[in-house]
Amino acid sequence: MDIAKESSDIILLENSLLILEQGVLEGRRVFGNIIKYIKMAASSNFGNMFSVVGASAFLPFLPMLPIQVLTNNLLYDFSQTTIPTDAVDADWLTKPRKWTIGEIQRFILFIGPISSIFDYLTFFIMLTVLKAGHNPALFHTGWFVESLFTQTLIIHVIRTHKIPFIQSRASWPLIASSLIIVAVGAWLTVSPLAGALGFVPLPPLYWLLLAIMLPFYVILTQLVKTWFYRRFGE
Repeated sequence: MDIAKESSDIILLENSLLILEQGVLEGRRVFGNIIKYIKMAASSNFGNMFSVVGASAFLPFLPMLPIQVLTNNLLYDFSQTTIPTDAVDADWLTKPRKWTIGEIQRFILFIGPISSIFDYLTFFIMLTVLKAGHNPALFHTGWFVESLFTQTLIIHVIRTHKIPFIQSRASWPLIASSLIIVAVGAWLTVSPLAGALGFVPLPPLYWLLLAIMLPFYVILTQLVKTWFYRRFGE
């Protein structure tokens, strides 16, 4: 009862009951951003699990060193700290949404493994094209960069039901944090910290192949995401 009285006092301080509508919409926006974060983090980690298990089965060395995994996760987490500033699609706010763990699980199962496809493609390139089978540091560096770039880029696909960058664009803080994180990730491979982190410079061919892969990753994820929402809704 006391809580209800205090809440009503706060509401009555406003001269318009439209504050109620604003509060509801803000609550839906916050909930939408929470769902975004869970889908991004969980699907990314699920895909990485497949990649690590698969790579460990045929590589004579660890696919990525522990300190590199920690650095990758730290940078990726930093790139998501600006999600609270992001807008939510207007059509998502038109009705209340429920916490549906089943829908989130299905999303993870369908979206997560897509990153593994491109991880395995990176493994293939590192081993056959760049001959990194006898150079673990080169392999580690190549996968670290590809993993960080794809994880950060896919934030902008998962954050909306629409076509990213065209029909729906992230907030400027989220765009800025994404660009900063991938720039830092690339810089680490040639920075004074490279030796301590186990990185070596990547050849120009790697960057060219990565630039070719990234658009296909976005397109495939967008296609699967669109099909998923048409099939299962939300």
